[in-house]
Amino acid sequence: MALTKEIIEDKIEVVGEHKHVQIRSATIVKEDGVQISKGYSRKVLDPGVLDGSGNLVDRNISGESAEVQAICNGVWTNTVKDAWKARLVARTNEPRGSDA
Repeated sequence: MALTKEIIEDKIEVVGEHKHVQIRSATIVKEDGVQISKGYSRKVLDPGVLDGSGNLVDRNISGESAEVQAICNGVWTNTVKDAWKARLVARTNEPRGSDA
């Protein structure tokens, strides 16, 4: 009886105005070549984060698959990054709820 585990990116989607990249991974467990289990996990990548000075720092995608890197590099244009930065800046300037 041989058990094997395989993790594959089975779905990659680009969604929304800011071109978030959603990656669904499937973890497949097989016994003697026959699938006995399958589970999913998901993560979402955005174009970047603001540093302490309000500058957009590009999302580090070096650990992602070549396919995901190519998609991110293709859809995260300067226009998209500028719009994402503006959204992040606006979000940091939104008033917080009152503690009263």
